[in-house]
Amino acid sequence: MMFKGNDKLTWEDVNRVFDEIGARYNAFTSQEMTCYYANVLPEFTERAIDHLASLLRPAIRQTDFDTEKNVILEEIAMYLDDPGHKLYEALMEAHFARHPLAQSVLGSAQSITALQRDQMAAYFARRYGPGNMVLSVTGQMEFDEVIRLAEMYCGKWPTVSPSRDNPAVIPSGKRVELTDPKLNRKYLMGMTPGPSAQDERRFAARVLADVIGDSDGSRFYWALVDNAIAEDADFGFYPHDGCGSFYIALTCSPDVTEKALEIARAELEKVKIDLADDEVERAKNKIASSIVLSGELPIGRMRAIGSQWTYNGDYRSLEQDMATLQAVTPASLRQLMREFTFDPMTIVSLGPS
Repeated sequence: MMFKGNDKLTWEDVNRVFDEIGARYNAFTSQEMTCYYANVLPEFTERAIDHLASLLRPAIRQTDFDTEKNVILEEIAMYLDDPGHKLYEALMEAHFARHPLAQSVLGSAQSITALQRDQMAAYFARRYGPGNMVLSVTGQMEFDEVIRLAEMYCGKWPTVSPSRDNPAVIPSGKRVELTDPKLNRKYLMGMTPGPSAQDERRFAARVLADVIGDSDGSRFYWALVDNAIAEDADFGFYPHDGCGSFYIALTCSPDVTEKALEIARAELEKVKIDLADDEVERAKNKIASSIVLSGELPIGRMRAIGSQWTYNGDYRSLEQDMATLQAVTPASLRQLMREFTFDPMTIVSLGPS
């Protein structure tokens, strides 16, 4: 709906202006934020801010709303045919239970069908304004000039102060079995509590996740993929607002699913005992390279500082992130595993039977 224009711009105008300034532009939505961005040359800074500001004041026309509802219904149907997406949403629902993170980002066909234009407009009025939005700008620019442009194009927007429903997470720790006779492989995911986006231990959690379940050279790789027990075996970490999670993701033949899960859980216990200095150092070096390389791209840095400010309301330099990462030690990872023991674990699987 944001890309459908406002009282001055049609949807064609929205796309045309971005094309005129050579922008790489798009939007994305996660469980906790929505981002609209444009990547342009420095000489188009003002036009980019002006146009993003126009984009963020949509008309929300009834005809556009009716059309876009059908688009989303088609998107929901498409994702329901994706085993990975279907499994992940079922896991989030099972693990987070009554917490808002249990809800689907896309929503259900029923919720979209029932949604009314005025409900969306009211939601927009409550949340899309100063007090609940962050402007993140990186690259070749003058900071004071960006402030001036933000005040010029956004200064009259009404301030909003929406509340957030953020209750404590009580992991269910249950097991859910889903079936789809069209599938030949079995997909399994497990989720267990981890540090939040506000917790400094999130850096240690990222290192630990790399040691255990990176796609290449991790403990899961050698125990499961290299031994041809699973086609894919990942262990990851995701920090949310006020909570976080570690997760397992396995893809394998249905007849070895329980064996694969048993090996994966055994590795989670084993690493608490025999975590080695060299594997921690390798993981830190890989993550450090990723942080630096991403930070050298304006669009990567834009997302990093925008996310940091949204969650924590502060700015962290690359040097700060690197220093915090380098401070992670095998001892701090062992302490992390004493505090987050990979239990309880919610497990959801999807397969032919």
